[in-house]
Amino acid sequence: MIKIQSLRYSHSKKTKLYEDLSFEMTPGSITGVLGKNGAGKTTLLKIIVGMLYPKSGKVQVGEYIPADRKPSFLEGVYYLPEEFYLPGISVTNYIKANAGFYPKFDHQQMNSHLAEFEIPTNVKLSNMSYGQKKKFLIAFALATKCDLLVLDEPTNGLDIPSKALFRKLIAGSIEENQLVLISTHQVKDVENLIDRIMIIDDGNVVMEKEMLDISERLRFASVKDLDGINPLYSEVSPGGYRVILPEGDLESSVDIELLFNAITKGIKLDGK
Repeated sequence: MIKIQSLRYSHSKKTKLYEDLSFEMTPGSITGVLGKNGAGKTTLLKIIVGMLYPKSGKVQVGEYIPADRKPSFLEGVYYLPEEFYLPGISVTNYIKANAGFYPKFDHQQMNSHLAEFEIPTNVKLSNMSYGQKKKFLIAFALATKCDLLVLDEPTNGLDIPSKALFRKLIAGSIEENQLVLISTHQVKDVENLIDRIMIIDDGNVVMEKEMLDISERLRFASVKDLDGINPLYSEVSPGGYRVILPEGDLESSVDIELLFNAITKGIKLDGK
């Protein structure tokens, strides 16, 4: 669905963000886009949805060039930014005004998500808390059923129960023909949700792999000490160490935070 070749982008002549970025993504996955602060994650997402234009290179989403901003492209893409503005109208009126831009919009699903998030429909959006606004936009994004959903820091502002509900709704709503990109610093919030990970560092994709493949190639564990083991990477933690070990007999869940720290520090892993 997404094909990027030799992308070059910079905010200014002195600061080069992407010099020769290339990768491809196919539908049917929930991909976590991770990177350090300032790595350009939000910029990349905006380029993919056509809100920013590359200096050179090719960016294609399906059959479209995002920068062309064709209506037929925009009706199949939904972007939820980290910072947003909502007008002083009710939930009901917002849906009436905006649902029509998305041909696949599912009103029944929207009502179901609003009920689960406990969002009142007669209250002005501008009078809601930040967390309520975020939950409303998540519900709206899912109801669009767009082929491409791009969510930038979607769990910011959500309390713990709402984060759990977010994971449940995403997992239960996404269809095989959809691609979901989630950029977040809150990796624990999406650790059990994403099925593919892409790590960006220094203007390049330094890892792009299925979570299942990583869990089969590497083992993540907590140990009291490092005696008798030779971890690929370790970090001190309360009561001992968190470690990444070569593949073994036991498959383990992926510790994304530990994996991210190892990769961005240049550690060579078998699962890279």
